[in-house]
Amino acid sequence: MYLVSSVGNDVPRIPGAFQGLGAGDRPATFGGTTFLLVGTDSRSDVPTTGSGAEESVDAGSERSDVIMLGTFAPDGQSASVVSIPRDSWVDIPGRGMNKINAAYAFGGPSLLIGTVEQLTGVRVDHFGVVDFAGFTSLVDSVGGIDVTVARATSNAGVDFVQGENHLDGAQALAYVRQRYDLPNGDIDRAARQQNAMKALLEQVQRKATTDPAALYTFATSVGDAVSIDDSLSNTGLVQLAVENRNLRGSDVSFLTAPVAGLGREGTQSVVYLDDQRGPQLWDAIRNGSVEQYADANPSETLSGTPS
Repeated sequence: MYLVSSVGNDVPRIPGAFQGLGAGDRPATFGGTTFLLVGTDSRSDVPTTGSGAEESVDAGSERSDVIMLGTFAPDGQSASVVSIPRDSWVDIPGRGMNKINAAYAFGGPSLLIGTVEQLTGVRVDHFGVVDFAGFTSLVDSVGGIDVTVARATSNAGVDFVQGENHLDGAQALAYVRQRYDLPNGDIDRAARQQNAMKALLEQVQRKATTDPAALYTFATSVGDAVSIDDSLSNTGLVQLAVENRNLRGSDVSFLTAPVAGLGREGTQSVVYLDDQRGPQLWDAIRNGSVEQYADANPSETLSGTPS
């Protein structure tokens, strides 16, 4: 727990992430702890998240490339991660219909949080963000990750062979950012992002038992790469770690928000979410039945070999 507290000291806090969200307008709490996890598409030469970020960098100064809703169950025995494709065509409060990733650029963390809460009816307790450079450093800190690819593809000068691929940070970034040359575009990209996150968690768990020094390196990298909302104190981090200390990678369900289809809005390629099945998933998060939902809807769960 000392390591968790130490990391908490190093992780920068985002002030006012929930500013302007009226308590009466937000979904009710349901017992679990929910994080909105965002990866930004900043291509800046300097970090925009983590301890290396310049103070002048505003959270929300870029669009969100990755949007995941992560939930720890109240009993600490399971968790879920639901990807919301960044091109999802949704109602952004006060802005009208747009791609969901525009919410972060329009109004920073609070508008994206409000958009996700309006879409899902799930209350967001905490917010975390990492940029491209931060993701790369996290992967490198554990010696890379292993992912399985369904068919050979290439992106940003990186070739992915069919089958297992060992990726360093830069290669992993190319893997999670690829959309073109994938059968289902943004939907397949969301699955790749989940696959990379799962692989990273598994690698961290292996290091925890075989290489404690590497685990410390990863923990240090978290502080360097990630920023979180200022309502999550060091004490809160330690409590969360204690409550979920028995959680393993196999206890985490990875899903993608149900999709009705792909289409276009003007010149934009968009993803239409399923307004029939979607509420069933959000209900499952609130009532702690995500595992049962995943079993009943295998097409929405992460396969071992996404495209």
